[in-house]
Amino acid sequence: MHLKGKVALVTGAAQGIGKAFVEALLEKGCKVALVDLNADAGKASKGDFDKQYDPQRTIFIPCDVSNEEKFKDAFKNTIQHFGNLDILVNNAGVNDEANWENTVQINLISVIRGTYIGLEYMKIENGGSGGAIINTASLAGLWPVAYQPVYSASKHGVIGFTRSVALAARAKNYGVRINAICPGFVNTPILQSAFQEEYMGSYYSFKEEIKHKMEFYGILESGHSRNHGREEIDLFKPITNC
Repeated sequence: MHLKGKVALVTGAAQGIGKAFVEALLEKGCKVALVDLNADAGKASKGDFDKQYDPQRTIFIPCDVSNEEKFKDAFKNTIQHFGNLDILVNNAGVNDEANWENTVQINLISVIRGTYIGLEYMKIENGGSGGAIINTASLAGLWPVAYQPVYSASKHGVIGFTRSVALAARAKNYGVRINAICPGFVNTPILQSAFQEEYMGSYYSFKEEIKHKMEFYGILESGHSRNHGREEIDLFKPITNC
């Protein structure tokens, strides 16, 4: 897909991997809707991008992706502002073993809902121009994780859903490519939550094991263009379904 002039919607866009997605898309010439629950961080991120890129190429939409109507409104506002939708990045996520229902709601149900809403606008049979959907999963969705069982389950679900709906999209000729990415440890606020008892609950006792895992596997920086002396995420390398 040639990205210049394309319109993207990114959830969880105010920081971490989501913000890196936005930066990468802007570098490629896209127009981007930043969707995030954190209004202060979202406005600050848009302000950062406005210093580097034409302010007309971004819009910030505060949104709780677990709220179906507000999520639908975010899509409507994006299309009203930019005219269409070509790329969707379902990236919003949390790590909250103590409030595990919220983890399932945001990490899995909202990804499913976002994919279906995006397809309604993008698939060719509905008059859309096709495009691409990227769902952020995790290496925690590929193997069991003792200290994050619900987070791991939610990411397993993202991978299974993405693989399956991608097959359906291909069979039905939607014109939409659907993939998942599976990052390892990335230096984001979600990573820091693994060391906070309010999020980990009874699994807080595993914090030393988490540190050992990080030391073994390493930590990626979430910045796309900034070099912090560690390996960075190339968001536009060819990717396949996890």
